[in-house]
Amino acid sequence: MIAFRPVAFHHRSVYLHPLLARLPLVERSAIGQLCELRSYARNETILASNEWTSSFYCVESGLVRVVAQGRDGAQEDAEVTTDFIRRHDFYLGGSLSEPKYLAAHRLIAVLPCTIYLVPVLAIKALCERHHGIALELLGAEAARMNVLRRQIRRISSLSSEEMVGRVLHKMTQIAPAGHEAYDKRVTQGVIASYAGVSREVVNRTMREMERRGVLLRDSQSVHVPQDFAGTDFGLPPSTP
Repeated sequence: MIAFRPVAFHHRSVYLHPLLARLPLVERSAIGQLCELRSYARNETILASNEWTSSFYCVESGLVRVVAQGRDGAQEDAEVTTDFIRRHDFYLGGSLSEPKYLAAHRLIAVLPCTIYLVPVLAIKALCERHHGIALELLGAEAARMNVLRRQIRRISSLSSEEMVGRVLHKMTQIAPAGHEAYDKRVTQGVIASYAGVSREVVNRTMREMERRGVLLRDSQSVHVPQDFAGTDFGLPPSTP
């Protein structure tokens, strides 16, 4: 029998996500009453694939990865990380036209995190009243699709070692742990899942980088100098 750990629930009277920061206090307070703020442990599943949900997921703290199941669902290595959701970002796996949707992806906490669950119907109502919010949601989704296209292009054109380097550099920006470093709790398996390589390749590449002195580890962090690898993270889609 599988034992499920209880999820911690919190409530706030005022929702502080940047998407809603410009709303009048009365509207933010009303949204806050509809939200649940849940806490998740590292590696805990937040949303399972093929699970029905009526929520819009906004990350308050921590880091979440979006996972698509590979061909062999029984193997951990078959999981493919398609995206990361960091603080003040969100996940909506369906349309605002329906009150609930069937999740096509699995959401997993890479680091301990807290997440606002906002009813889809509440977000839809806000978009109808405030067109600026609707445009921001569309813009965020367009940016996410551009990131995904760049990632696919990198996987198809870069060597495994170059790809691992790109992902390590990205980790310093989405899971920072000091200057030019990322949180050591981000596992090699997570890096491999996003880089499109095996964990053995990630391990071998990181050991070689450590031997050359371009990667350092301490008890809390993995240090990756900014100039050791190129990156197009956050740059326009046309950047190769």
